Amino acid sequence: MGKERVHRFVSKDLTVRIAAVNATEVVRHMQDLQDTYPLATVAVGRGMVGALLMASHLKDGQQVGLLFRGNGPLSSVYAEASYEGHVRGYTPNPHYQPENYDNGLSLKKAIGIGLLTVARHQPFQKQPFQGTVELVSSEIGDDIAHYLHQSHQIRSLVSLGVYLDQNGKVQSAGGVMIEVMPGVEEDMVEKIISNYESKKPNISKMLNEGATCVDLVAPFMEGIPYEEVEHDYTVEYSCPCTKARVIRALEAMGEAELQDMLDKKEEVHVTCQVCGKPYDVSLEEVQDLKNLLHRESMN
Repeated sequence: MGKERVHRFVSKDLTVRIAAVNATEVVRHMQDLQDTYPLATVAVGRGMVGALLMASHLKDGQQVGLLFRGNGPLSSVYAEASYEGHVRGYTPNPHYQPENYDNGLSLKKAIGIGLLTVARHQPFQKQPFQGTVELVSSEIGDDIAHYLHQSHQIRSLVSLGVYLDQNGKVQSAGGVMIEVMPGVEEDMVEKIISNYESKKPNISKMLNEGATCVDLVAPFMEGIPYEEVEHDYTVEYSCPCTKARVIRALEAMGEAELQDMLDKKEEVHVTCQVCGKPYDVSLEEVQDLKNLLHRESMN
């Protein structure tokens, strides 16, 4: 299977921009790494798809991070993607299961009431640009659309799908984001909405049936001339973790806990929570870290 990429389109009059992606492979990869259960898989998967679509409209070297924080049992969902198609996602509660699945895979209760914070990082800026809005549905797509409207006056339609098989494994994942530039005539917005409402395109179902990104966009844009623009970056799951960062995370355990590790004389295995990459930390490295903490506590 060839590597997927985010496909970008623009209406002939340049008033509407569209992005579409088949993110099945990267969402599947996230699920394998983090062993996410169904609701966590859908939440992180939709977040990753949304981040990829948003990032595709940035510029070289820029990235966007989406943090959904709510009062529900998942508590938070984080996804980050770069213009170049690198993406990762995470929830601190990957094994959350509801008492029953009467609500299907609705995220409303799982994420709960809360906030979406969007951070846009540019290569030479120390501080990212941040915007925060209230969650309107906690289903991810609507919340991204709400953010775009509130923060950038862009009206949009964001349709994200993550489809799981009977065993809860990712069967397909992808999405379409259609943005209407500020100041555009109302009838353009109405046309896109009526296309959406009359055709009810189901992204994950279409992907399961072999749809391409061009096929995904077509029902939304019927009657509006548009063309594809170049965006030649393959989508990949990537995490900037390093051994140094992982060892720093051990500092939080404190001296007594580190001494306990040394007493047990067992190699320490640490896993990055976001990408599942395993790191072996030697006892010498644990000793060095403990000495460092001890010195810092003396000052």
